[in-house]
Amino acid sequence: MSENQIDQELDCRGLKCPLPILRTKKAIDRMVTGQVLKMVATDPGAINDMKAWTSRTGNALVDSSQGDGEFIFYVRKK
Repeated sequence: MSENQIDQELDCRGLKCPLPILRTKKAIDRMVTGQVLKMVATDPGAINDMKAWTSRTGNALVDSSQGDGEFIFYVRKK
């Protein structure tokens, strides 16, 4: 996903579960339908948490990647 398709970025590096998901929820709540949030976390638990949260809320996990100890998620607001 290219940077020009991202409407907001959220840095959750160093935060442990459940803080990355809680902050993601707050950020998504402030966005409008169709906008994309890029969230960066360092907690490996964020992978399963993000999949479960997007499935439960209906928001779309558009893309995700990992490298150098970071997990990057792109979420489109429903």
